[in-house]
Amino acid sequence: MNPIDWLPADLSILPRYLVAIALGLLMGLERERNPSAKAGLRTFALTALFGVLASHIADMTESPWMIVAGLVLTGGMIVAAYSRKPTDNGDPGTTTVSALLICYGLGVLCWFNQLQLAAMLGIGATVLLYFKAELRGISQTLTRRDLISILQFAVLSLIVLPLLPNVGYGPYGAINPHQIWWMVVLISGLSLAGYAALRIAGQQHGAILVGLLGGLVSSTATTLTFSRHGRQSEALAKLAVIVIVLANLVVLIRLAIITALLAGGVLSALVPILLGGLVAGTLAAVYGLRKLRPGPEAPELTLSNPTEIRTALTFGLMYAAVLLASAWLSDYAGTKGLYAVATVAGLTDVDAITLSSLRLYSLEKIASTQAVTAITIAFIANLAFKSLMVMLIGGWRVAKHAIAGMGATAFGMAAAWLVLHYV
Repeated sequence: MNPIDWLPADLSILPRYLVAIALGLLMGLERERNPSAKAGLRTFALTALFGVLASHIADMTESPWMIVAGLVLTGGMIVAAYSRKPTDNGDPGTTTVSALLICYGLGVLCWFNQLQLAAMLGIGATVLLYFKAELRGISQTLTRRDLISILQFAVLSLIVLPLLPNVGYGPYGAINPHQIWWMVVLISGLSLAGYAALRIAGQQHGAILVGLLGGLVSSTATTLTFSRHGRQSEALAKLAVIVIVLANLVVLIRLAIITALLAGGVLSALVPILLGGLVAGTLAAVYGLRKLRPGPEAPELTLSNPTEIRTALTFGLMYAAVLLASAWLSDYAGTKGLYAVATVAGLTDVDAITLSSLRLYSLEKIASTQAVTAITIAFIANLAFKSLMVMLIGGWRVAKHAIAGMGATAFGMAAAWLVLHYV
């Protein structure tokens, strides 16, 4: 039974008014804290009420122009308030004006029964109002390189992606430009999120933070950088080991997120294997932290722009090549062909073969168990390649501990896979 069915017919619209008033009070509560704001609890609540009331009357009289007139009146009222009596600190009140207009719009949405959307927007607007100092601090820490990263991601996702055709080309219809670029946007977005978190939190907060966030951006770059640092001194070697192991553990979480977004049907079969690697690797990392006791400060982690156009194009071409090779070899040589591609591709990049396997699963070319096995093989091959890289770049002092941690992760995954398939 609908919660409002018990109301009389003429009061069934009452929840729309109540939600509008609640959202107005929420936004007004935040503005009430600002001494320079000329609108507070009552003004915002009344504005939201005015929005839903104007929409109600406009709907009854079939006069949609009344909604626009109400918006103009609301904006004119608050602008006049600031014009007649400016604030002492010179605040022009543009934030409060914008917030009040949004509040009116939320009231309009409530009348048209878009209550969930109105609530989401109202809460989001209140968050933006409340975290003024934090947002200003973030903007001041952004460098030119950071802004370029954000703009390039906007180009990748909002300009290039919508223009690409969503049609399969080539053998097996595997080459879909829109789908390939969507994978590029997904991986770039995850990397950008990690890069932004690392920039905001700072890198001088210990091995754990740098390892976790560095792995989210690029586990390969993190492994390479700290292998070099580890060769410099024994203290840095201890810290490098923890960072490298943690960075590669984060890849497991990254794979789970990608799978959940793209192929939920594979997730239930993949999660136990990922958990096996995560548990074993975490135990190894905890043991390493207690035994090695690395210093709290980590050296600077130099990461390239995660959304650079050249990087995106390279990944897109790699993904398309791996996808085509996987489709062809899977059809020609069966699962052995797919696993061979997973082994070779996984040496340098886990994302491409993971996305390719999930795509083939979505196209019903392979079963979920085959996709899971391919991802597992690719990740273990990638850990083997990184272990060799640590040994060659960081030396045995770093490699003997880092390989033990990554080996524990690989063993956990392999053991979980064997249990699920043969026990």
